[in-house]
Amino acid sequence: MPKHQLAPRLADFLPYQLSIASNAVSTRIAEQYRKRFALKTTEWRIMAVLGDGGALTQRDLSQLTLMDKVPVNRACKRLEDRGLVQRSPNAKDGRSHMLELTAEGRAVHAGIMPLARKIEEELFDVLSPDEREALRDMLARVRDNAGDFDAESLAD
Repeated sequence: MPKHQLAPRLADFLPYQLSIASNAVSTRIAEQYRKRFALKTTEWRIMAVLGDGGALTQRDLSQLTLMDKVPVNRACKRLEDRGLVQRSPNAKDGRSHMLELTAEGRAVHAGIMPLARKIEEELFDVLSPDEREALRDMLARVRDNAGDFDAESLAD
């Protein structure tokens, strides 16, 4: 490499910047979930998806959260043990179960959502409303451009 040409820096790599920003935001929010509700990030993500989408299989949860099936399975088990999620037979596929929030799970979900929105407001108050909307649009376009893939392929 010629001396006048600098090596590309990881810190300048956009996917790295996106990952670091995502981890920082997730960690900040997860602190509050742990303190107030004794939930880990994976558990909260599952609760949030179930709160939005109703009953789903673990495979659905893996696909919707883009998380590997092993952490999803562990989180579902912990949520079930705590009485926040209940499992029922899947009428469409006897090999899987449907998971949904219990009444207690819905109450916890309802308690977390205002907290999540408050933290979101605090974290993103450095952006104008137009910038926030532009960021949402840009993130959606990048996600769409990444294509579809099976969350189970993320394990490696």
